[in-house]
Amino acid sequence: MTSVAVLDYGMGNLHSVAKALEKVGASRVTVTDDPAIIRAADRIVLPGQGAMRDCMAEMRAHGIDTAVRELVGDKPLLGICVGMQALLAHSEENGGIDGLGIHPGAVRFFSDVPAVREQHLKVPHMGWNNVRQLPQADGRPHPLWDGIADGARFYFVHSYYCVPEQPGLSAGECEYGLPFSCAIAEGSMFAVQFHPEKSAKDGLRLLHNFLRWKP
Repeated sequence: MTSVAVLDYGMGNLHSVAKALEKVGASRVTVTDDPAIIRAADRIVLPGQGAMRDCMAEMRAHGIDTAVRELVGDKPLLGICVGMQALLAHSEENGGIDGLGIHPGAVRFFSDVPAVREQHLKVPHMGWNNVRQLPQADGRPHPLWDGIADGARFYFVHSYYCVPEQPGLSAGECEYGLPFSCAIAEGSMFAVQFHPEKSAKDGLRLLHNFLRWKP
């Protein structure tokens, strides 16, 4: 039996994430903003889409920021899209906004990347793109990439990209005007910039792996 709390802070299509988790075998998925239910779950999913300022304000209003800080490293946590960005210290979005600060690093705007302007790449970065898997410290792929080919395509929708400071934190890399970190991992935390719930069989496989992961 695997219970999963999908953190509800009013941002994003949470029910599509919940349905995808049920499809790959979660026994109980609860979309919730209740810190007590979040703490009681076996696994946690921190999804998100929209403006970072609104995401952080809603997390603080519901006490979700405190619950995540308490539980990261204690039980498996999967961040998705803005949920990945929120784990870092600071974002340039909305004139600058602090994230949860679980990992040092910044979230930067694609439109400020010279190659994005020179190549007339559209912002937001939206659609399917290839993900290069980066090895862990022991040289092996991360367990959440099990059964997923290196270079598999995932679905992205974002205008900002993560720049973690911590060496070795990146678990996956994508390219859009520049190579950027699209997956980070440490201990029982794994987070992705793309949307696994919208990424067909490989996205479902990643969610399947998350449910069975024993960090």
